Amino acid sequence: MIDLNRIIAGPDKDEAGDGPERGVATKTRPKTKKPSMYRVLLMNDDYTPMEFVVSILMGIFKKTQEDAYTIMLNVHQKGVGTCGIYTFEVAETKVAQVMDAAKRGGHPLQCTLEKA
Repeated sequence: MIDLNRIIAGPDKDEAGDGPERGVATKTRPKTKKPSMYRVLLMNDDYTPMEFVVSILMGIFKKTQEDAYTIMLNVHQKGVGTCGIYTFEVAETKVAQVMDAAKRGGHPLQCTLEKA
């Protein structure tokens, strides 16, 4: 006589149902989170020459002369200008480079970062 339970359960299952399990082993990977981004800002002052600000933007932030001039005008007219958006470590390094260059040049230019 044919055992229907055995046919339905399959050849690897015994009648009690505690035979070996079959399936695909999967490994769960932790979801990687994108790093937070930070905006680097230049602040306006009445003493730092516009040419110095343009040179900072071209040298440290690798802006074209046209982009650097546009950002410098934003700083001058609106009081603040965005130099770029970077991960925290890069933004922090660029702020330090600007502050060092301003200090060496004897200018009171201020640069900061904020979460984007």
